[in-house]
Amino acid sequence: MNQPHTTVVLAMSADGKIADAKGSPARFGSPADKAHLEKQIASSDGVLFGAGTLRAYGTTLSVSNPHLLKQREQQSKPLQPVQIVCSASAAIDTKLRFFSQPIPRWLLTTASGAQKWQLNSEFERILVFETSKVEIDWVAAFAQLAQLGLARLAVLGGGKLVASLLRANLIDELWLTVCPLILGGASAPTPVEGAGFLPDLAPRLELLAVQQVEEEVFLHYRLQH
Repeated sequence: MNQPHTTVVLAMSADGKIADAKGSPARFGSPADKAHLEKQIASSDGVLFGAGTLRAYGTTLSVSNPHLLKQREQQSKPLQPVQIVCSASAAIDTKLRFFSQPIPRWLLTTASGAQKWQLNSEFERILVFETSKVEIDWVAAFAQLAQLGLARLAVLGGGKLVASLLRANLIDELWLTVCPLILGGASAPTPVEGAGFLPDLAPRLELLAVQQVEEEVFLHYRLQH
């Protein structure tokens, strides 16, 4: 396998926003949505998110449900999946609570980004893959993640990271939770940022499942590669 099976997991407002116009942490999901997110994380070998998402929350969601921890143990997996911060600049504050969480931490960055962390031990592993444009080389990076034994990845945002992975054809599935509120705001982030896609080139989805839990709707899609 030359790339991991990759699933995007995001909660959004009814008008398709994953945060408000100020970029505040998206805490509008219900306990059912949080449990769903934790289940997706627990079934993954690695969890990817951008530096902006990390800055907004300050932490990441680790697996705490005893049943899910037992499942991972029975599958001979580490209790926590690897948490991988993706950032070309790697400009991340070491004082974030993320760095004191009992989880394995990796950094996926460029050569210049890696230089900032040469004298720090916060990340167990720093992966450097860059293109001629000094951006992260996602295809090469994902091939390396697969070689390192990360067969399943969960992507938790933000929209720039999701857009980059879609452009590189590296996403297999999406789980979108539609939450019952409207955030609005022309500058409020959406699940997929970047330049966008013209209709002829837009990634096409196959709807696998729709589930309603109280006021929320859980949509499960597969990318049509």
